[in-house]
Amino acid sequence: MAQKIYLLGEILNKTEIRPEILAEWEKAKLIGPSGYSDDKEPFYSDISFSRCLHIKNLSELGYSLDDIKKIIKKVGLPAKEEEKISGGKTEKFLTVGMLADKIGVSTRTIKHWEEKGIIDSEMRTEGGFRLYTEDFVLIGNLIKDLQLFGYSLDEIKNVEDSYKELLSLQNNIDAQSKEEVSHKIENILEAMAGLYEKMKLLKEGISRWEDLLKKKKKEIQELKNKNLKRA
Repeated sequence: MAQKIYLLGEILNKTEIRPEILAEWEKAKLIGPSGYSDDKEPFYSDISFSRCLHIKNLSELGYSLDDIKKIIKKVGLPAKEEEKISGGKTEKFLTVGMLADKIGVSTRTIKHWEEKGIIDSEMRTEGGFRLYTEDFVLIGNLIKDLQLFGYSLDEIKNVEDSYKELLSLQNNIDAQSKEEVSHKIENILEAMAGLYEKMKLLKEGISRWEDLLKKKKKEIQELKNKNLKRA
C-alpha cells in the first residue's frame, strides 16, 4: 500500500499554517521535509503532518520557538523523524514524468502498468501526485525486457507475483506449512524455466538476425560500389 504524503501546498492548506511560519519552524529545525522529488519538490509524511499540528497547538498556547524546542526535546519523537530533522540524508524520489523519461516510455504507459497492478508508487498524495524511488527505473526496464521476450502484461504480472511470493517466503518461511512452501517453490521454478526458455529462443533469433544483417550489409556495400563504377 502506498504511503500517504503531502506536498508543500497540501500540508499548508490542511494545517492552516502560513508559508512563512512553516519556514521559521524549518529554520529552527522543529520540522523538515521527509524528502524531495527529483525536481526538488519537498514532501511531508504523516509524521510531519502530525508534528505540524502539535507545534501549531503549542504556538497557539503562547509558547515561543525555544520553549517548543525544549518541550519536544523532553517529550521525544520517533527516531526516524528525529533523524530527518537533525540534518540526516533525505531520500530523493522521481515524479511519474521523470520516471517515464528515465525508462523511455510515456506517463500513460506508467499509469497503465499501475492499473494492471504490475507496479505501485510508494508514495501518493491526496490529490493523486505520485513519487517513485530510483528502484522503479530498473523495474520499468525489466518490464520492457519481458515485453521484448514476448510476454503480455498479464504474463508480466504473473512473473511479478512469483517474485513477490519468493520475497515473502524468504522473509518468513515459517508463516506457511512445509507443503505450501514446497508447492509455491515449484511454481516459482516453473515460471523461471519458462522465462529461461523464452530467453534462449530470443538469443537464437538475435544470433540469426545478426548473421543475416552482417551478410546483407556486405552484399549491399558491394552493390553500392558496383553502381558507382557504372558509366
